[in-house]
Amino acid sequence: MFKRTFEADMETGKLRHKICNVLEMAAFFSICCLGLPACGRKADTEVRQIPDEAPALNDQNSKSGSMTEIVRFDDELDGYRPAKEKYNFYFTYKMDHPWWDAVAIGIEDAAKQYEAQGITIDYEYLAPSNVSAQDQIQRLSDASERNFDVIGVDVADVDQVTPAINELIKDGRKVMTFSSSDAAKEDGCERIAYVGNTHNYEDGSDLTEALCEKLGYQGKVALLVGTKGAPCHEDRALGAQNVIAKYQNMEIAEIEYDEDSVEKSYQFAQKILKEHPDLAGFICCNMCNPVGAARAVIEAGREKEIAIVGMDHDQEALGYLRDGIIYALGVQDCYSIGFDTVQVAVKIADGHLPGDVYPEKTEETTKIVYQDSAAAVLQSLYGEVE
Repeated sequence: MFKRTFEADMETGKLRHKICNVLEMAAFFSICCLGLPACGRKADTEVRQIPDEAPALNDQNSKSGSMTEIVRFDDELDGYRPAKEKYNFYFTYKMDHPWWDAVAIGIEDAAKQYEAQGITIDYEYLAPSNVSAQDQIQRLSDASERNFDVIGVDVADVDQVTPAINELIKDGRKVMTFSSSDAAKEDGCERIAYVGNTHNYEDGSDLTEALCEKLGYQGKVALLVGTKGAPCHEDRALGAQNVIAKYQNMEIAEIEYDEDSVEKSYQFAQKILKEHPDLAGFICCNMCNPVGAARAVIEAGREKEIAIVGMDHDQEALGYLRDGIIYALGVQDCYSIGFDTVQVAVKIADGHLPGDVYPEKTEETTKIVYQDSAAAVLQSLYGEVE
């Protein structure tokens, strides 16, 4: 059987029990993400031309795509035959948060499919309650002293964590990165492989393009980033800033880092709304800040004036999307991130380097979801009926 360690409540197996219940209830995925096709996503980097006359604020009709394109939880193991009958993995990530619970569902599903083949996947899945690069470095150090086949890390800060990863590699440990934050070869990191979002910059660009179109390519917006130094948040913010810079009638009024906290993002949004009464929109770079921004906008009574775009599948955020308070959400395929992380870890443990058996970067997808699909997504993921 699987050994699961979750530090959040210090009760081994508690979250595993929750995950198993979710997997057994097809219509009620209480902590999971939107599953998307496992093929790589080609980011749309084509620059849109500003029309001669800026479009009016438009309603969203059918941009999200069908539900079969948005919600999937049916990944299957590839044809690779593991060399061993038992594996022991250690995975650590930025912070204890429902986003990574969704990744855990994919991890658990892959482990169960391996178990059906007679192969045991033991793993520990641990994170701090708040993002801390130093905490993550200590966890990696502690894990290196135990007999794990592979150590996986969702990088909290590239500059700080990369030296720790390189030291482990130098000492003969097998280290991979996963989730949404990689420390890549071009960053000087010697990690073996990465599974997750390889297009955070494009996600930020795509969401911001959608916002610009919604606003008629004019107006003042604010940027809520997340955690300083986290690659996924910084890349999305950079993509957003570069899009805004293209349009002479748009500007970024404020940039704030909320440290993946709904409460802090709410407080920042309150402050920004007071200081910029002419604000037209928020660009949100993680799963928490669309919720904080929406709460502040509702409190200010400016739902019809402010457009919000952001990331991922938070239940409250999807409710705001359904109600037209949030304009668009970019939802990552967390399930496949977790599922593929286990598959790649098995191959790394067997001694394979990136190449024919698996790529150096396994690219997962992001789908931008609009109001037209929000109610159906809520029902599929959370059993919520309008």
